[in-house]
Amino acid sequence: MLYSKKDQETPWFKDTLTNELLEDSENMPKYKLNTDSINPDLAYKLVMDELMNEAKSRQNLATFCQTFMEPQAEKIMGKTMDKNAIDKSEYPRTAELENRCVNIIADLWNADGDSGYIGTSTIGSSEASMLGGMAMKFRWRNEAVKQGIDINKNKPNIVISSGYQICWEKFCVYWDIELRTVPVREGCLRLDIDKVMDYVDEYTIGVVGILGGTYTGKYDDIEKLDKILDEYNKTAKMPVYIHVDAASGGFYTPFIDPDIKWDFRLDNVISINASGHKYGLVYLGIGWIVWKNKDFLPEELIFEVSYLGGSVPTMAINFSHSASQLIGQYYNFLRFGRKGYEKIQNETRNVAIFLAEIIKETGLFEIISDGTEMPIVCYKFKENIHKKWSLYDLSDRLQMHGWQIPTYPLPSDLDNIVIQRLVCRSGFSMNMAEEFADDFTNALNELDKAEVIRKEEDNRGIQGFIH
Repeated sequence: MLYSKKDQETPWFKDTLTNELLEDSENMPKYKLNTDSINPDLAYKLVMDELMNEAKSRQNLATFCQTFMEPQAEKIMGKTMDKNAIDKSEYPRTAELENRCVNIIADLWNADGDSGYIGTSTIGSSEASMLGGMAMKFRWRNEAVKQGIDINKNKPNIVISSGYQICWEKFCVYWDIELRTVPVREGCLRLDIDKVMDYVDEYTIGVVGILGGTYTGKYDDIEKLDKILDEYNKTAKMPVYIHVDAASGGFYTPFIDPDIKWDFRLDNVISINASGHKYGLVYLGIGWIVWKNKDFLPEELIFEVSYLGGSVPTMAINFSHSASQLIGQYYNFLRFGRKGYEKIQNETRNVAIFLAEIIKETGLFEIISDGTEMPIVCYKFKENIHKKWSLYDLSDRLQMHGWQIPTYPLPSDLDNIVIQRLVCRSGFSMNMAEEFADDFTNALNELDKAEVIRKEEDNRGIQGFIH
């Protein structure tokens, strides 16, 4: 191809700010600012080149976090990234959309419309969990003073299954709470209802029920926990209530198993958190918490901000952040409606059940979670199966095909058991699941033929993510 002299002298990446030329091959500083500005197209290319070899998020079966949204959702979120969710008076319509979302979610979780429920958006379910924990601590402290309990004699404590998500450990460190964990055991990979009250006393600020644990996706029996606390609270000096960590199940269970009682239909459930960026189907950065009524959210945690000539309550921990994710949440609610969410979640469940059957048919694995609760598949080697390779080797092999599959031991009381987990989400279609199934079967065959060198003790801790 022939080029004119002008073409030869004017590369496509001419710097529009400094009017200087910068070759693509020039070494750019990585840990301090470069001296001159560069062309925006070149900056884009350099950043994308840095990310070129990173795994594709759609093939990440380790995370619960949403990795697909419709183009229209991406467009509206992209156009609203500059809106500050904290500034209620500056962006009153955004504040109204947040308010609508809280009401939609409260209705989804069966809150009584006359109960005076209150809620807020958060950065994610971890912030929401901490808000729920803070409210329980402040409420316990206020009540303990009234009852004449020495609040300095012992640390307040919170009771939870040992299969908790790490945000609860952070909460206890940040707010000086004793974390009392009820051990999981074989045959009960959820909160052990028969043992939970052994950990409760007058310094217990609350019990956390988990609707979809990160390790196995299993539900705590929150309805049974509610009945036990009903009896306890009849005679207790300090009543104990339930916060539900529904990070995973809060936007899934109501559409798949609406008859399961885990939410505000139970007397002792006072607050619930969930991730909008998991089965709420929004990209990363949005969570929600709702309290049954204001009695369970101490006044000292509520702050008033100016809003349309009046005021609106705010109780979030974080400050300035983009409102685009909460707007994306409202888009989803408006776009899909109840029937749309039911359809999407059922499709996701069917994919998980399909993969569980594929893995079961290999004859190598014992299925721990088969996708019928949360759309999660967990499995371990059968007791009589002895391979020269481990589940960690299988994770490595699948990563060669682009799939990110976590392998990890169960919580400390069962950490001799190593499992593998697949998380199915909207956007992971049946076609993609069939591709994964082919790669999974091929990986097993490849490992059987490979020379695998391993140590006597092959427990590498957590490989991949369990969030």
